[in-house]
Amino acid sequence: MNTRLVSVSRAMTTHSTAEAQRKAAKVAAAAQLLSFATVVGSNFGILQRLLTDDPARTAGNILAHETLFRVGLMGFVLYSIGVVVQSAALYVVLRPVDQNLTLLSFLGRLIHGFTWLVVTLNLFTALRLLSRPEYAGVLPPGQLPVLARLYLSGFDQYYVGLLFWSLGATIGAYVWLKSGFIPRSLAVFGILASGWCVACTAALLIRPTFSNVVNLWAFDTPMALFEIALSVLLLVRGLRSEGP
Repeated sequence: MNTRLVSVSRAMTTHSTAEAQRKAAKVAAAAQLLSFATVVGSNFGILQRLLTDDPARTAGNILAHETLFRVGLMGFVLYSIGVVVQSAALYVVLRPVDQNLTLLSFLGRLIHGFTWLVVTLNLFTALRLLSRPEYAGVLPPGQLPVLARLYLSGFDQYYVGLLFWSLGATIGAYVWLKSGFIPRSLAVFGILASGWCVACTAALLIRPTFSNVVNLWAFDTPMALFEIALSVLLLVRGLRSEGP
């Protein structure tokens, strides 16, 4: 009798875990697609239209479209929230497969999300420098837009965050391969694409001229395609039942 109760209890626990994994997979996929669309729209649809190589012109664009600029910053905040939600949901999905590796992947993604908050804070600092009159009298004429443009770049923060994202994605893709939840070919592509991004980003941080060898767009595009394909697959089909 006790053996039967234990078996029933284990079956119920297994079913509950599998159900939680299926729901978390949907949440992770939705968070990835929504946050990705948000950050692309905020960055390329708003911020990149206001930023130029000329600090004075950039300052004029931002002050003339301050509300639009703030909307773009809120998009970055929403992206950071989406990364946290996605990271937590993926942890629920993959933890039963390999708890230690899944935790490392979770931490890598989480650090990436926090770097976007640093980028956003720097952008708010630049806006404060440009919009508050008390700062204009402190620096020599023409220096304020240059200082603000430095805060607006976000280049270093992004690539430091990208290193952690790609490390987390590489480990995560390996756990996906172990899980059997997704096609093996997709998981292998994820390992290769994310590992490529790790190597390129590390090379860029060590030697900035590496961007002359490999275009910056080639760093993270394959990894982004993997994550989009994975998210679409999880939303449409869900997890394979033959996973552990």
